Amino acid sequence: MRYTIQVGAFAAVGNAIRLTQSLENQKLSAYYYRHKSGLFKVRFGDFASQEEALGRARSLVTAGIIQEYYIVSPDEYPGGKSRSVDRSILRSYLVETAENYIGIPYQWGGTSPTEGFDCSGLVMAVYQLNGFNLPRCSYDQFAYGLPVDRSDLEKGDLVFFADSPWDRISHVGMYTGDNTFIHAPSKGKTIRKDSLSSTYFATRFAGARTYLR
Repeated sequence: MRYTIQVGAFAAVGNAIRLTQSLENQKLSAYYYRHKSGLFKVRFGDFASQEEALGRARSLVTAGIIQEYYIVSPDEYPGGKSRSVDRSILRSYLVETAENYIGIPYQWGGTSPTEGFDCSGLVMAVYQLNGFNLPRCSYDQFAYGLPVDRSDLEKGDLVFFADSPWDRISHVGMYTGDNTFIHAPSKGKTIRKDSLSSTYFATRFAGARTYLR
C-alpha cells in the first residue's frame, strides 16, 4: 500500500457511511472501517508519493468535494510496520477489520461497504486497509499468494474454494481461527462467518494462501 487520503473520523458509523457514499458518488473508491480507537475512519486512494496524494486532496478541496484531510503514509498502516509489529498482532488487525463488515450484503463486483462486497472484493479491501495491495480476483489472489497447508492456517490467511478439483477457483474467504472464516457468500446473503468443516465448504476446499511471510 502507498499513500492514502483520510477525510473523516467519526464516533457514529452513520456519518462515516454518508461520507463514503458521497465520495463514491464522485467516483472515488472510498472505504470506512472501525479503528482500534473506536472511531470510524474514511479513506480513499492509492498514491505513489506524498506529493501526488497532496495534489489530489487539494484539487478535491478546491472542487468542494472534501474539506479537511490527512495524508496517511505507508508506514502508518499495520502492514507498513510489519517488520516491527508482531506478526500475530498484524493478523489480528486483519481479522478485526473483516469483522467490521459482518452483516453487509453481498454484491457481485462490489468492493465497498456502502454498495456491498463480493468475496474477493472483501478480502482486497480488508488487506488494503491494513497496508497491503492484493489482486482483485479470487483466482489471482490464489495464484500470487504463498501456499500454506490447511493444518498450518493462521488468522488472516486466505482460504479458497472451487466447485470441483478440476474447476477454477471461484470463492475466497479469510481464516479467523478455530476452523472458521469470514466471507461474502453469494447473492441475497450477507458477510458472515462459516466453518471450514461444514459439508459444503469441506468438499469444495481448494487450498490456502498467505501474504504474511
